[in-house]
This record gives sequence, C-alpha cells and structure tokens, in this order.
Amino acid sequence: MYGLVNRAIQQMVTTHHDEEVWQRIKERADLQDLDFFSTYQAYPDDVTHRLVAAATEELGLTGDQIMQAFGEYWITYTATEGYEQLLESTGDTLPEFLDHLDNLHARAALAFPELQPPSFRCEHSADASMQLEYRSKRRGLAPMVTGLLHGLGKRFRTPLAVDQVASRDRGDATDLFHVRLSPPSESVAGQPDDGMTSE
Repeated sequence: MYGLVNRAIQQMVTTHHDEEVWQRIKERADLQDLDFFSTYQAYPDDVTHRLVAAATEELGLTGDQIMQAFGEYWITYTATEGYEQLLESTGDTLPEFLDHLDNLHARAALAFPELQPPSFRCEHSADASMQLEYRSKRRGLAPMVTGLLHGLGKRFRTPLAVDQVASRDRGDATDLFHVRLSPPSESVAGQPDDGMTSE
C-alpha cells in the first residue's frame, strides 16, 4: 500500500478522535518509531493491516466497520489531497463514475507506478440499480468498497443502498455488490454512520 493510504487512516483517526488515540494505535501496531508516512512511498501491506487491527482494538470496532468507515472517508480525503480534478474527470454522475473506475486507477498509476489497483465492472438495470463486480489481488477489502460507494453517494448527492450479494470470503468467485439509487437531492439523510465512534 502506498503511504497515501496510511496517511488517510491517520487523518481519519485524528479527525474523529485525536492525536493521542492515533499514537496508541501506532503503539498497538508496533509502529511507534515511524514518525510519518510518505505519500508516494510503497509500504508493505502488513503495515496497513496492522494499523486496522490496532484500530479495532483501540476503538472497539470490527475490522469491517473500520474498513467501511475508511472507504467513505477516502472519497473526501483524496479530494482534499489534490486529486479533486482526477475525481471530477471520472464522471458527472454516480453511475458514470462507477463505469470509469478502472480509467481513474489507470491515470492514478502515472503517479503511483507500483500501484496494484482493483478492477470494477458495472452493469446497469432499468430500475436505477446496478451490479458492481469488484476484483482485487488483495483480500479483505470488500467492506472498504461498501464505504466507497456510500462516500460517492454523498459526493453526488445520490442516496443509495448497498448490499453485498457475493463474497470471496464466503467462497464465491468474486465480490459483487447490488447498488440501488434514489433520485439526486440536496440531502443525503439516511446514510449510515461513519462508524468511527466506539459508542
């Protein structure tokens, strides 16, 4: 994982909690000697997994809750870290954006040459729903996709519901999500909590 991911985890924790909580998470992950994550440096995946595991212990949340919250946070974080233009160029609506996710990752790979991006395939239905297939060399990240979808729903002011209907962790060949859209509105009331509180 690139440092950008680990920096986002740090920012999410300090935004929803504080610096002391982040320092305790680093200690639990045995990363207390690491002062900062460099955005464009590739780190072993184990570093990210250790941070997530430590966060579950520190915050009293499940790994799935942490990853879903991170997926939702990732949309806002990348926009504020200088990637807003990349996001804007990927699509003007949520369905269009999902259709071009692989193109987004191809453009991101220009800045991150060691990137191992996932692959997405979106099929649209007449009832304003979609089937999103997610393929990745990494396992255990499907909850992050659920969070990403909710984050994109907020970005495009399009309330949605997400159900994971197939899972590699349950023995299926792929991870598959059913996404049901509501008409765009000025409100995204009813979106799930960001999951980053332990209450």
